[in-house]
Amino acid sequence: MRITLKRQPEIDALRGLFLVWMVLTHLPTHMSDFVNQPFGFVSSAEGFVFVSAMLTSRLYLRQNVPDEPSFHFRIWRRALQLYGFHLVMLLLAFTVAAALAVHTNSIALENLLNFYLAHPAVAIVGSIFLVYTPPLLDILPMYVLFLAFSPPILSFARRYGWRIVMAASGLLWLGGQLGLRALVHAAVVRVTHLQIPLQETGAFNLFSWQLVWTSGLWLGARSARPEGALPHFPPWTTTLAAAICVFCIGIRHDWLGKHLTVERVGVLFDKWQLTPLRILNLLAFVIVCWAIRDIAKHLLAVEPLLTLGRASLEVFCAHIFFCFVGLALLYQDTPQLHGWRAAGLLVITFTALIWIAAREVRKRRAKKRLASQEASI
Repeated sequence: MRITLKRQPEIDALRGLFLVWMVLTHLPTHMSDFVNQPFGFVSSAEGFVFVSAMLTSRLYLRQNVPDEPSFHFRIWRRALQLYGFHLVMLLLAFTVAAALAVHTNSIALENLLNFYLAHPAVAIVGSIFLVYTPPLLDILPMYVLFLAFSPPILSFARRYGWRIVMAASGLLWLGGQLGLRALVHAAVVRVTHLQIPLQETGAFNLFSWQLVWTSGLWLGARSARPEGALPHFPPWTTTLAAAICVFCIGIRHDWLGKHLTVERVGVLFDKWQLTPLRILNLLAFVIVCWAIRDIAKHLLAVEPLLTLGRASLEVFCAHIFFCFVGLALLYQDTPQLHGWRAAGLLVITFTALIWIAAREVRKRRAKKRLASQEASI
């Protein structure tokens, strides 16, 4: 049977917001200091991955259940398309960015591509198989892998329930905390003979981060219920979640004294490993956002966030190009651009990203109109 779900523009807008947040974090300007985890130990990456998983799950619910192979093909085709985008980004990095790094002695670009510059052949082969992922280019491979595994996960959950899926995801996360990533990496190196150090396989621990994606799939599936995705939390729950958020914000900004600072306890909230305390902060953040969802809908469902969210993956890929441009403009070991260079980079980047998103949305609408006309003939 087909489950009818209304399109929720606020979800598109939310993904657009996370994109803007991510772009401001990645561009080498002073703005990154203000937007890098300002709400405690919560970043745009968790939000983008989580909301993208929700949309994938809702897409599954809009399909005819007997027509699962069609859904599987659609998702795998999308994953293959994104893999193609990733190869294009790698080609840009290994040619243009690498040439700039060598000829201009750009320290920022050299740090980004140091393994490739030292071992180009191994890096190229490893990157094709998603083993070697340089900084800035490690989110998309993670997204491709999660997207590729989503169809069987959703089919399994429909047949046997989400409890088994979430329990398995929790066990994988626990394995990620206990060193499963290093064990799998050692096995991959032994089998492939690609001598790629663990730190060059990307900052994200995929065994931990799959919990964010799976949770998003689960919440997207629950959104089909009449009562909504999440239950009504009692006031004390929201109050406790708000207190946890305030406490984590205090630690993040070093407001709570010399013993509760990022330098001392930040490792307990590690982003890349997705540690238990970081998950607690994320859960509290989600509960608070759910409590104020009616207000947030009116604030977020505006342009250009809606358009950026609807073409989020194209925008994400495009923003990496401008990050390369910003890094190339850095002078020697200067960590950030300032003045007119920073302002110019921000204006040009967001103008281009909004144009790319609007163009993509127009193309999709034209394609749908054409398909509708052909179906009515």
